[in-house]
Amino acid sequence: MKALTYQGRHDIRFEEVPDPVVAAPTDAVVQVTAAGICGSDLHIYGGNPFSPEVGYTPGHECVGVVVETGDQVTRFRPGDRVMLPASVGCTLCPTCAAGFTARCERAKSLLDLCYGVSPQLPGSQAQALAVPYADMNLVGLPEDISDEAAVVLTDNAPTAWYGCRRARIRPGETVLVIGLGPVGIMTAQSAFAMGAARVLGVDLVAERRAFAATMGVEPVEGAEAEDVRAAIRDMTGGRGPDAVVEAVGSDATIELALRAVRQAGRVSVVGVSQNEAFPFHMGLAQVKELEFAIGLCSVHYELPALFSLTRAGRITPEAVVSHRFGLSEGPAAYELFSSRADGVHKILLDPSR
Repeated sequence: MKALTYQGRHDIRFEEVPDPVVAAPTDAVVQVTAAGICGSDLHIYGGNPFSPEVGYTPGHECVGVVVETGDQVTRFRPGDRVMLPASVGCTLCPTCAAGFTARCERAKSLLDLCYGVSPQLPGSQAQALAVPYADMNLVGLPEDISDEAAVVLTDNAPTAWYGCRRARIRPGETVLVIGLGPVGIMTAQSAFAMGAARVLGVDLVAERRAFAATMGVEPVEGAEAEDVRAAIRDMTGGRGPDAVVEAVGSDATIELALRAVRQAGRVSVVGVSQNEAFPFHMGLAQVKELEFAIGLCSVHYELPALFSLTRAGRITPEAVVSHRFGLSEGPAAYELFSSRADGVHKILLDPSR
């Protein structure tokens, strides 16, 4: 079959790879009908910090159709339309059974928890892929949820909802979102769905700020950190936002979140940070009496609420999709997404072309 492969920093190729197979009785093989490129894929594209290996297929967001199952798979059969949550669980531990797959007790590292990070779990930017423990790691798709919405629901929307839930957003509050890519836009939608009265948005890319404004986000202007903090103070009457959700993962943006939030406010970080020595200002946090949350989203746990919100029109995941490419155009799609040019938000890949 055809797939994208990661061959090193900024080196994504479209080439022939072995077909996936049912290697265990609990596996399934899914034919991919639509796949996404996620912001966290750019960590790999820029030089994978998780694994030194190359030659594997990246990606952890897709929808498709089941084509084969092992004889111990009971919930799915060939022909079923499914989505593939980004977080992978074992189904055997109590934590996974409760839906918290990102905390799987049997996982030894991130390589066990996510597709497309190493050869251990080949990813979804392919014509097909194998799914371990399919009864847990596949989710049946309701007919009234489109492929476009479903791809966003595999990771970006749940991560955003999780970030807002950890921030404990309350009705009437002012929320600051840092980073207005697909996760940031879905964070704004989630905050409004939770009752936020105002959502402010920070991003260095003017086109992203403008797009967020069409969804009711109040863009924060300023190129330097101090200018941004001053603008946030002015927009909140000198008080600061009640809660901040950080969706970038850089030292500078996490620091901004900690300094911008009001006294006794809440900061929730869902941006992926690999800094083993982040200079967390304990004195600042203590004096401001801050609550700080950080973690990885267990998609399975968040999906029931998000399905209901999508059906009711309270959130519109498909709104973040800006570009569509054939799988064969994957290298160009990665280059565009990395450049943040042309108003790019979410890119979908079509494996049929």
